Amino acid sequence: MSETIVVGVNSAPVAERAVRWASERAVALGMSIELVTVVGGALGTVGEDDIVRTAEDAAERMLETHASTVSAARVPVTTRVERGNPAAVLIEASDRASLLVIGSDYRGPDQGRARGSHGIRISAAAHSPVVVVPDIDVAGRTGVVVGADGSEASAKALLFAATEAARLGEPLTAVSVWTPMPIPGPISGYPEPYLDGMEDVTAEILRTSLADVRAQHPDLKIIEQVECGYPSAIINGLAESARLTVVGSHGRGAIARLLLGSISHEVLARAATVTAIVR
Repeated sequence: MSETIVVGVNSAPVAERAVRWASERAVALGMSIELVTVVGGALGTVGEDDIVRTAEDAAERMLETHASTVSAARVPVTTRVERGNPAAVLIEASDRASLLVIGSDYRGPDQGRARGSHGIRISAAAHSPVVVVPDIDVAGRTGVVVGADGSEASAKALLFAATEAARLGEPLTAVSVWTPMPIPGPISGYPEPYLDGMEDVTAEILRTSLADVRAQHPDLKIIEQVECGYPSAIINGLAESARLTVVGSHGRGAIARLLLGSISHEVLARAATVTAIVR
């Protein structure tokens, strides 16, 4: 497995947050960092070569500035400027990385529009876990939140989240969410035994899912949380006070790999903190 964290860098201010997050993780785990930026938009028109070279020179200077920050943390760092489609280049780079880190202009609800869907597309198709760093100050927040549903993707997300919580020395909140079966038309309410049964089954799935995590991290404080509601809303609500949120992606195969599961997509679209997508 690669011991390199790839960080996608562009001119957006959030790039500094993404580089800093990756540097802190690299220091803790003894990893190296590769900073990648992409010069895109070339069409092959007359006179374009000079513009592309100018853009590449500016990109190299930008990477040098970020690389000095990484080097100051005593982390081995390399830089690379590529031409092409940014999403495609970063997806390809993730195949040789243990982790891909990218920034997002999203600043939370009512704080203006995000840059776009690049983060969602990259997270859906990447070969490694992806961490998306929004332009949100998470200083003072504590803990890691992870969604769990008993699936294989969820198991990988739990182990990733536990590793991060142990690294930070902070608690892990593992949340499983159940939703009553929708019934068309007006209803007077659900039978109490049904509601109790759904909660009990969900709690048992969560306890079982955490068995490997507890074995690997016996000293980690784990908070088990079972909620009724809609998963992405519950997870993002908890994320508002957390340092990191982790969710699994169920995508598989050539077609499925291009799609995030609906829950991971919705969590990432309104990321309330640094968010990891693990497949």
